[in-house]
Amino acid sequence: MPHIIVKLYPGRSEEQKARIAEEVTKAMMAAANCAEKSVSVSIEDVAPEDWAEKVYKPDIVGKADLIYKKPGYDPL
Repeated sequence: MPHIIVKLYPGRSEEQKARIAEEVTKAMMAAANCAEKSVSVSIEDVAPEDWAEKVYKPDIVGKADLIYKKPGYDPL
């Protein structure tokens, strides 16, 4: 039962978010060999000024051992 959380800067339309969720779902189904009904996707808007504290520190630095694709930036 994969659940994927996508965190983005604000500014994407609802149509763009729906497309992101659709494409992420397809990728997960292909990579994990699972059914569409097993996949859920949420999308969270995070303001640029909050990114380091709300995303980078807790989700990337704080869970470094779980990151399979590391970012190419460091806001700290």
